Amino acid sequence: MKTAEEIKPIVESLIFAAEEPVTLRKLADIIGDVEHDKILEAVAHLRNDYEAQGRSFQIEEVAGGYRFYTKPDYHEWVAKLRKKSGEAKLSQASLETLAIIAYKQPVLRADVEAIRGVQSGQIIRLLMEKDLVKVAGRDESLGHPLLYGTTKRFLEYFGLKDIHDLPKIEELEAP
Repeated sequence: MKTAEEIKPIVESLIFAAEEPVTLRKLADIIGDVEHDKILEAVAHLRNDYEAQGRSFQIEEVAGGYRFYTKPDYHEWVAKLRKKSGEAKLSQASLETLAIIAYKQPVLRADVEAIRGVQSGQIIRLLMEKDLVKVAGRDESLGHPLLYGTTKRFLEYFGLKDIHDLPKIEELEAP
């Protein structure tokens, strides 16, 4: 049985190399012959090491897995890099639509449009192309319209562990 200290560099390399958050189960499957609590201990050691060394990045638990993120102190420079590399920002209309879907999911397009006061079909399609929104099922009402919800990519994009990490509506309202 491997110790947390022995698997620490393995865990670090797997999280670093992954294109999406790596789950605890996947880490255990890849490493083999290791208990989940040893992996959690290795992640905790890595987090402590990075903090003690003053690193510009950290390991975060997001969308059910672990991923490296740059610390917020370095957002200004990372934003410049992303702007230069052409990563598209979401428009105000896209953010509004996405927020409605995130908080009301599963939600009908008609309900999104009623809240926004404008048609939103094109924006929902755009959000689906960006893999931030998905069809979450069908409503039982006449015609069985589609219901929309957010994706795992949505959680990654906004750095959320799960949908319950969204700020509460009361926290967002102006005083």
